[in-house]
Amino acid sequence: MPFRYEEFDLSGVATYPLKSRKSKARAEDFARPLPREGPSIQPFLDSLPDILAAADFKHVVRAMVEAERAGTGILWGLGAHVIKTGLGPIIVDLMERGFVSAIATNGAAVIHDFEVALVGATSEDVDETLGPGRFGMAEETGRLLNAAIAEGVAAGQGLGQAVASYLAAKQPQYARASVVAAAARLGIPVTVHVAIGTDIIHMHPAANGAALGEGSLRDFKYFVSNVARLERGVYLNCGSAVVLPEVFLKAVALARNRGIALAELTTVNLDFIRHYRAQTNVVSRPTAGTGRGYTLIGHHEIMIPLLAAALR
Repeated sequence: MPFRYEEFDLSGVATYPLKSRKSKARAEDFARPLPREGPSIQPFLDSLPDILAAADFKHVVRAMVEAERAGTGILWGLGAHVIKTGLGPIIVDLMERGFVSAIATNGAAVIHDFEVALVGATSEDVDETLGPGRFGMAEETGRLLNAAIAEGVAAGQGLGQAVASYLAAKQPQYARASVVAAAARLGIPVTVHVAIGTDIIHMHPAANGAALGEGSLRDFKYFVSNVARLERGVYLNCGSAVVLPEVFLKAVALARNRGIALAELTTVNLDFIRHYRAQTNVVSRPTAGTGRGYTLIGHHEIMIPLLAAALR
């Protein structure tokens, strides 16, 4: 028996205050950047062998330092896991030190960052909340984030700029721990690339499909412009297995369609397991014959602070 075209009614969904939710990641547990005048880890780096992953790590550090000095651009792609493992303060420190030219995220990453800015906590226990029907139903996350997106897109902004503008205007309690709030403060572009139905804010009555679609497409065009600036620059994909690798490949294709070679591009996939799309669409295909691609396998909460310390 065939089903009918029938929209699920979202008007009666039950929400709860975000602060009342038990969250697995709290701002007081987040990473802390090393002191600016702290000890150097250069002797440790020098002690590593110039073999396999150790050699690759040193090549990545060198490429990022050269890109920062030459102004050729360092573009970060951040998956949600980077934010909810408490690495926002490390990314913010890198932003302040000139090692971030632009940021791209998926929808989940900007949700986690938004919750951190509001209440200093994020990452609900899905196993605990899915059964009773409470998963994704924090009131402020759905209502405020959807409103920020709708208002920003109506004003001509992309999703990332819309959320950044909202946080800049409201200055919530934990804005200092937010990557997106820091981007607004420092004038660093943020783009958000969503797949409709994948994020908890799409479960709320306030979700606006037109705004999500238009804002994400606008952000894709901003992202292509950012990628097109990466001649001798660096692109890092951190913790996105599907969405950002696919978006990055299309951006590379469009840049080259317009005659931009992206010569000497360095790409890095940084994740705790090796994924097909990230390996193919970030590391291998975009750099074939013209640049270098690297894969660094390890837990984000160890590898990204180590990378940040090496960049000192």
